Amino acid sequence: MSQHFNLQIPGAQSDDGQIEVTAPYDGTLIATVTAADANAVELALSTADRLYRDRDLWLKPAKRMEILEKTASIMSERAEELAVEAAREGGKPLIDSRAEVARAIDGVRNCIEVLRTQAGEEIPMNLNPASEGKFAVTRHEPIGIVVAVSAFNHPLNLIVHQVGPAVATGCPVIIKPAEDTPLSCFRFINILREAGLPEEWCQSLIVKNLENATKLVTDSRVAFFSFIGSARVGWSLRSQVAPGTRCALEHGGAAPVVVAADANLDRLVPSLTKGGFYHAGQVCVSVQRVFADSSIAREVAQKIAEKAKNLIVGDPTDAATEVGPLIRHRETDRVEAWVNEAVAAGAEVFCGGKRISDSCFEATVLLNPPSDCKVSQAEIFGPVVCVYSVENVDAAIARANDVPFSFQASVFTRSIDTAMRVYRRLNASAVMVNEHTAFRVDWMPFAGLKQSGLAVGGIPFTMHDMQVRKMLVLHSEELRP
Repeated sequence: MSQHFNLQIPGAQSDDGQIEVTAPYDGTLIATVTAADANAVELALSTADRLYRDRDLWLKPAKRMEILEKTASIMSERAEELAVEAAREGGKPLIDSRAEVARAIDGVRNCIEVLRTQAGEEIPMNLNPASEGKFAVTRHEPIGIVVAVSAFNHPLNLIVHQVGPAVATGCPVIIKPAEDTPLSCFRFINILREAGLPEEWCQSLIVKNLENATKLVTDSRVAFFSFIGSARVGWSLRSQVAPGTRCALEHGGAAPVVVAADANLDRLVPSLTKGGFYHAGQVCVSVQRVFADSSIAREVAQKIAEKAKNLIVGDPTDAATEVGPLIRHRETDRVEAWVNEAVAAGAEVFCGGKRISDSCFEATVLLNPPSDCKVSQAEIFGPVVCVYSVENVDAAIARANDVPFSFQASVFTRSIDTAMRVYRRLNASAVMVNEHTAFRVDWMPFAGLKQSGLAVGGIPFTMHDMQVRKMLVLHSEELRP
């Protein structure tokens, strides 16, 4: 039996109907959600603006920490329920959804840790005649209204990364989750409210009308815009934000892996298999392009394929499933078309290459797709790993850099000199050594460069972006040296 979720905007009503949320695996109706119309969007913005303008209404740091601590506790008590429901709506296998929930809980606690440890700084004075008798320090204040637009592939943890820092820093936040996966977001916000957060401080909505979404993002009252999703949409919205609105964009890439001739294949194969097929490849830093020395390239492809062909593909709520469905049937169609294009152009199929159903695609390993194929040039966002034979490490670096994306990358080698050479020369914001490209802990910087994004993610860095450093300068004769 499906549920219904109303607007999470206090006092709002909407005449824009409902949106159905279905399971990507089998199309089962999970829930219906009221869609926000233009009036609801305006009410959300005006409510958030009223809170920020009246500084007597601001939540004190101790209160914010108390709310976040209770939130983490409630989430821990409901961890299995949150994991099952996230798997149902998003298609990520239950084993990985459980890990996502654990990360989300840790992320909430990370927000608390940053609040406990962040501090302003003293700015040196008494260094010249103009600064004599002065004392200057900075402190942090919330930047203002945060509007966040999120993606489907981590339906709980991404919300925590956008909403948690806003709550922690004292910013009123309005979040629009992905229409495919809004339910984990709504559950998280309900938990925040249960933990004591006044409803007006965190509002959520989904919309049918693109104009309403654009109105939300581009309103002049918005101080910070956080976007996780496609580059096409993100860069378009960034071009429309109001003057003065800061923004952070997290898009995708076509993650490269450089494999030197001396790589340890026993370590490499399970790592790249996990990094390539985790969540059916629907991860912005998923292993996609593996540039292996020609002496071992075929063996690398063969060994990854041997593991990949044994992965269990199917129902994400089944604890045995290792690869779930793609989020929409049209994505299955697209991945199939891209693979067929590569094979027709000469790529060898070492495993997979075919759809299993409307929603599931086989874990696929291709060897030497031509460089002008879509699988070589664009983000696949599907369960496909491409291995390329290259003459040497420098050739691998050149091929890896030959795309308009720059995010996380990796190198496998036993040589520290090779590792450092690759690290220095790859276009990437992070380079893993003997680890897959999708490695992440949520307190580290996480940034897409070039077309892959703008600004730096990771909870401490997002909290930094959601605050302003406000300086105080005191003048007293007693401060003269």
